Amino acid sequence: MASVNNLVRPFLKWAGGKRQLIPTIIGNHLPKKYNMYYEPFIGGGALLFTLQPNKAIINDSNSELINCYEVIRDSIDELIDDLKRHENDKNYYYAIRDWDRKKSYSHKTKIERASRIIFLNKTCYNGLFRVNSQGQFNVPFGSYKNPNILDVGVLKAVNKYLNENQIKLLNQDFNEAVKQAQEGDFLYFDPPYDPVSESASFTGYDINGFDKDEQRRLKKTCDDLTQRGCSVLLSNAYTEFIVELYKDYHQTKISATRAINSNGQKRGKVDEILIKNYLNL
Repeated sequence: MASVNNLVRPFLKWAGGKRQLIPTIIGNHLPKKYNMYYEPFIGGGALLFTLQPNKAIINDSNSELINCYEVIRDSIDELIDDLKRHENDKNYYYAIRDWDRKKSYSHKTKIERASRIIFLNKTCYNGLFRVNSQGQFNVPFGSYKNPNILDVGVLKAVNKYLNENQIKLLNQDFNEAVKQAQEGDFLYFDPPYDPVSESASFTGYDINGFDKDEQRRLKKTCDDLTQRGCSVLLSNAYTEFIVELYKDYHQTKISATRAINSNGQKRGKVDEILIKNYLNL
């Protein structure tokens, strides 16, 4: 591991983000050593940016998200220039949000699309990335006085990290993203969580839903990786379904605070589970 740069941290606030669980994961749940690091549901990248491995393969099925990572890596100066033009104004916000409802959206540049996502994430209600069934961003304006739309220090630090290390970016299905994983590699899975109740299911981060069949498919992927000799760590909601599904793995129940919920009364402590196929001896 190279020296850690504390400015390398998530540039987006992501629903289900792991920033608050990082001390628990780092302190008690990492394998002693590993070769390649994989994160097939990268989201905001909290664990990646904390560990800052020299070699990693990161993936997400959300193409707009992966586009942000690619633009920060490849076109940082142009992205910073584009972010400077945004306004913290309600009418302006909805005009930008509506881009993906128009045919002209397909003609927007990668830089414009990344800039839009970062702007919306910093100014929308509760910093929530959510799309509807058509894949359109649908979070209302946040009405914050002084949102930090452009954090140059963080963006440049992430750019430096992505360029100075062997970090491969993928926009695939999670199972495809881990096809090359082999003995000695470490994979952290942070999928969309199994809902704790029927009403708790969150309208997605992309248009591909993640239901119980997807959770079962992910379990099969973890089983396959275990047979290959990989170290697998997975986080999820602490539900009967998940506990039973991973009954042959090591499980740790933990309590986390969820700040993102459309209903303020439902924010607070929730039980989550860390699942792994190795012991920290």
